[in-house]
Amino acid sequence: MKEKCPICKIVGLFVIIGALNWGLVGFFDMDLVSKLLGEMTMGSRIVYGIIGISGLLILLSCFKKCPKCK
Repeated sequence: MKEKCPICKIVGLFVIIGALNWGLVGFFDMDLVSKLLGEMTMGSRIVYGIIGISGLLILLSCFKKCPKCK
């Protein structure tokens, strides 16, 4: 198995962070991003945006592989 490029590793990390945050929301009604950065502050909105974009990139990778990771 070939080593993944740094961008794919970072995208994967953000998707994992987002999934863990949603798990905390679902099981314990605790939004860790909001607790750390404030509710809908510029910082939390940036984090949510990065996680959303990362999710879209992971979705796209299901159809087309990263040229650096081939």
